[in-house]
Amino acid sequence: MARQVVGLISDTHGLLRPEASKALRGSDLILHAGDIGKPDILTELERLAPVVAIRGNVDKGLWASAIPETEAIELDGRILAYMLHNLDDLALDPVSAGFRVVVYGHSHKAHTRRKDGVLYINPGSAGPRRFSLPTTVGRLLLGGGEMFVEITELEV
Repeated sequence: MARQVVGLISDTHGLLRPEASKALRGSDLILHAGDIGKPDILTELERLAPVVAIRGNVDKGLWASAIPETEAIELDGRILAYMLHNLDDLALDPVSAGFRVVVYGHSHKAHTRRKDGVLYINPGSAGPRRFSLPTTVGRLLLGGGEMFVEITELEV
């Protein structure tokens, strides 16, 4: 069975750690859920896999204006995913809109949950350490209609 590996990263705040790049290697696609910090981050990630990124609240300036605040994408040929930075800003009902996955960031806390058939994933923060929270990235494994999430704490 073919499987798609989707790398998940958020809140890099201008810092792409080598440990994060290593953890995302082998991804077929990378989703960046905002607070990128600077355009070089996306350039570096694109060396690993195609990237879909959305703008977070710290992404300002001309480079960031071209990045959308939300994005809808198809994963594994049949799973619709919705991306936004702050889950509190979710202005649609994912279930009625047909989304099975919602990827977000902002809180710097890795978190996954399923609600009403929708998988909500926050890969946490991969950038500068904030508070006492761990530095993390995630992977969404898709295949045969199944979805599994792995959150990896980076050794930094």
